[in-house]
Amino acid sequence: MQEGAGRERPGVDVPDSRGRLELDRIGRDLERNPRVRIRDVEITSNGWHVLRRTTFDYLRADGTSETQQRETYDRGNGATILLYDADRRTVLLTRQFRYPAYVNDHPDGMLIEAAAGLLDDDDPETAIRREASEELGVAVGPLEHIYDVYMSPGSVTERVHFYAASYRPTDRTGAGGGVEAEGEDIEVLELDFDDALAMIADGRIVDGKTIMLLQWAGLGGPFGGR
Repeated sequence: MQEGAGRERPGVDVPDSRGRLELDRIGRDLERNPRVRIRDVEITSNGWHVLRRTTFDYLRADGTSETQQRETYDRGNGATILLYDADRRTVLLTRQFRYPAYVNDHPDGMLIEAAAGLLDDDDPETAIRREASEELGVAVGPLEHIYDVYMSPGSVTERVHFYAASYRPTDRTGAGGGVEAEGEDIEVLELDFDDALAMIADGRIVDGKTIMLLQWAGLGGPFGGR
């Protein structure tokens, strides 16, 4: 065996299980903020997603410099969508088991959410159409882009693209439910919009992206001022 071969790092020196290389190069060339100078990037875990520990020099507002370390969880970017029927005042949401919520005090881990998913190799619009079809069984028409949001910027790199679109009963061309091969077991919920707002108030809806979309719909979106 070649000397040192045993120390080859998957995803850095040799391809990992997803064929990725140079995962430790991400962030090293950032120069957009002159107060930040990247010193080192380490890969601490590279399963399906990547956990990095980055060391950098930071110039504080008082002019002093200090060396800091931050861990960042890179799961890629995502997209989410609120489907609404303005005439019937309904929205289409999902309910599915979320283990991280379950292990952190949620009663049963069954969260009510807007349809969402990772972009993978798609652009945001293509990805959210795919997710709406898989999860809700809806062929989405014209999309309205609302905003792009960093949902947990203290530790997670993910930026989520928010969309909304109208739907009619005839747009529901499939059963939805997600992709069974990916472990998804999703229930489709058609809710009265006012009931959905009430579910935020009483704690039945606790998912951040869903709360943001429903509040947008009620303030300046399709149900605003009604």
